[in-house]
Amino acid sequence: MVFKIADNIISPLGFTSEQNYRAVKSGKSALAPHNLQGLQEKVYASLFSDGERDSLQVEGLSRFESLVYRSARQALDQIAGQFDLTGKDIVFVLGTTKGNIENLGKDTEDDAVLPGESARRICSRLGITTTPIVVCNACISGLNSIILASKLLESGAFKYAVVCGADVLGRFIISGFQALKTLSEEACRPFDIERCGMNLGEAAATMVLSAVPADGKSWSIDAGSVRNDAFNITAPSPKGDGAGLAISEVLEGFDTQRLALVNAHGTSSLFMDQMESVALERAGLADVPANSLKGYFGHTLGAAGILETIVTMKALEEDLILGTKGFEELGVSSPIRISPDSVPAGGKKSFVKTVSGFGGANAAILASRDTDKTDKKSSTTDFIQTHSVRITPSEVIVDGTALPHPESISGKEMLSFLYKEKVGGYPQFYKMDLMTRLGFIASELLLEAEGKERFAGTDSRAVILFNRSSSLTTDRKYLETISEDNYFPSPSLFVYTLPNIITGEIAIRNKYNGETSFHILPEKDMDLIKNVLKAALGDRKTQSVISGWIDCYGETRFEAELFIAEKKKNDYEREN
Repeated sequence: MVFKIADNIISPLGFTSEQNYRAVKSGKSALAPHNLQGLQEKVYASLFSDGERDSLQVEGLSRFESLVYRSARQALDQIAGQFDLTGKDIVFVLGTTKGNIENLGKDTEDDAVLPGESARRICSRLGITTTPIVVCNACISGLNSIILASKLLESGAFKYAVVCGADVLGRFIISGFQALKTLSEEACRPFDIERCGMNLGEAAATMVLSAVPADGKSWSIDAGSVRNDAFNITAPSPKGDGAGLAISEVLEGFDTQRLALVNAHGTSSLFMDQMESVALERAGLADVPANSLKGYFGHTLGAAGILETIVTMKALEEDLILGTKGFEELGVSSPIRISPDSVPAGGKKSFVKTVSGFGGANAAILASRDTDKTDKKSSTTDFIQTHSVRITPSEVIVDGTALPHPESISGKEMLSFLYKEKVGGYPQFYKMDLMTRLGFIASELLLEAEGKERFAGTDSRAVILFNRSSSLTTDRKYLETISEDNYFPSPSLFVYTLPNIITGEIAIRNKYNGETSFHILPEKDMDLIKNVLKAALGDRKTQSVISGWIDCYGETRFEAELFIAEKKKNDYEREN
């Protein structure tokens, strides 16, 4: 359990959490049609005006970085002097899908695009000196950031966390969603029978978390879970497998009669809304009120999980369950409780927040505001490394032993050689981008060394990977498909501009329903990586993690150093 001690939201509806909540409460939406330069189709979205963008701009920072900095700064100003920002007990966690991607192709250095470098520049302006962590886990990035920060605080690695989720919209992101045919040309209608797609939005939202409550009425994050569908990298599981597991885990031991609502993802996507309804029913929550806030803000990507959590907290402080804007008639198979109008919460102060995204990723948290908070003692779970794999363009080493290969084979051809020699029979390999192929092959060699049967088809194994380059190589290839001279966005390439797709592919291959996450750092920091893994293994169900470093800058410049981290036996036996 950790505690929210400050927050902020910056969106087209307002520049503070209170302004945003009041706008939503009054029924105001920021969604509107826009014609953006460089796009061939109109987009219905929530966008900052030119004047708002100018007012948010910080000299020396990009538009994305300025938005994050402004939000984090406002949240920190609410608790000025409460702790030392330069101390070693504070961590900055940034959730984003594509960060500074609109800088790509503008004659800038790689550092102007890489998310870890963006986070480092923001930390420098804020005065935070520890290494930042970027959670790049598709649409669940924001909520995943809350969960990661909570686990780091609960493990004792840090005492405070500044958690921010943000994304800005431009040609790169919007063209990709248009290519996938997921966007609606009118205002979205979550869970409605006539829903026809999502709307995008841009925003930043920040929560400052503490291991100790500020007072008896603090909001707490009581539990958090990330689980994978192990079904498909773009389509959700029809049975709601990953979402159902995440929801059930955060509610373990909790009396659901105390729940005011479920603040669902509710993107207005035909299949995603349907999946969520099934997951809620399977988790026994069909009779609990549910809502979606996408009709007010659109889908704000990396900001969504944090923004919608804060707004829901604000509403429950006034004993209110906000209505789902755009909803009229239920259009999903499970009989969940959706209302277009705001209704009283009946004095209940607990809720579940859910988000789902590409790569089969699903996240859920349980949040409460009670007067009887008790501090949860910090705990940590150590691990042992059982197997390791290193792959470069010229060598392959498994558990310290080099694998033989023809001297004439190197670079990209090395991965194809390894696939044919060691895997085969999995044609999806040839649809993957280069970095995903690298991660896939490395994981296959790891599991061959371990014995695949041990953890196959389980939620007890996590896949948590790290890098610096994000998906830079594939980003460049996708950018070529939206050039002014040859505008033909590639949906297959766009999907792989999300680095967490690697973890999704590994989960699908092995039927892993455990946590899958992708984190980006400004440089390799093994101490921080170990802290993240210890925190992940603090999850009672997680026994082991496939983890490590995977970077790809081109067909002849890549590296993967993956390993299996197993929870120490005495820790696992003590928990079970």
